[in-house]
Amino acid sequence: MKLILFSGHHFERDPFIESNKAYGHDLQFLDVSLNKDTAKLAEGHDCVAAFTTDKLDAECLALLAGYGVKLIALRSAGFNHVDLEAAHRLKLQVVRVPQYSPYSVAEYAVGLMLTLNRKLHKSYNRVKELNFSLEGLVGFDMHGKTVGVIGTGRIGSVLAEILSGFGCKVIAYDPVPSTDLVKRLKVSYVPQAEVFKSSDIISLHVPLSPKTRHLIDEGALLSMKKGVMLINTGRGGLIDAHALIEALKSGHLGSAGLDVYEEEEGVFFEDHSLDLIQDDILARLLTFPNVFLSSHQGFLTKEALHNIAKTTLENASDFEKGRPLQNLVVPLV
Repeated sequence: MKLILFSGHHFERDPFIESNKAYGHDLQFLDVSLNKDTAKLAEGHDCVAAFTTDKLDAECLALLAGYGVKLIALRSAGFNHVDLEAAHRLKLQVVRVPQYSPYSVAEYAVGLMLTLNRKLHKSYNRVKELNFSLEGLVGFDMHGKTVGVIGTGRIGSVLAEILSGFGCKVIAYDPVPSTDLVKRLKVSYVPQAEVFKSSDIISLHVPLSPKTRHLIDEGALLSMKKGVMLINTGRGGLIDAHALIEALKSGHLGSAGLDVYEEEEGVFFEDHSLDLIQDDILARLLTFPNVFLSSHQGFLTKEALHNIAKTTLENASDFEKGRPLQNLVVPLV
């Protein structure tokens, strides 16, 4: 199968080339993003392997179908960047990578917690300038603290296990509670409002959908404990950035660890070190000393990259050979 990867990064190439030895697809890598203006580059290819920053709206999908593309293979678990209804109308199959490494993201979320709590980023910068003062670096023991996990799918469940090892009290909200987490780790499932009210740290692990967009808004932030730490390694749109800034300015929100940002498209995954920041919200977030913002790297481990490549290529092979598509994404009815 002729497969073209848009938004291809150098760190993806070796895992894809190595994994493809077992599948034998004709691979082409492009470093440009996929959208209506670049869709023509897919002409002559059977499958497009898209990244989270690609924009697969109705117009782009119609162009891809016209150029002969039959399969959209997402190199991600999330699919909010795809117009699924348009894909269905155009008879384009959409597949994804539902699980690449829940450990990569869960461990990164813990890393954000530790960095903010123990001011590791501040200490690192100080020592580089020969400033060995400990003033302003006081943190707290995570042992005994209440951590709220919103969403206990694969990533949220791994996070709950890690935090239990720290001696944290883990409370959670999920429409489908995990009996395993309750029995094995003594995780307490409570209403979402209770997670907001009682947690010292809150970590978000739900997919982005119309229902979860701006899950953390002004009301949710005001209902949280003063000084709470908020962690987001899911999708930027889960948090209303305007409300987040107001909560940080007022001091109600203690700190925020963000690996994602709602308007990250065209910014994250690229080097803008010589550019002026055009996004005023992003610029404001970068000024807060109690905000740690990274560029959507939670998934970035060797194991995850290998699993993404393997599953993407396997999805393409299943389609090519007419086998059932285990990771098919369909529009909600």
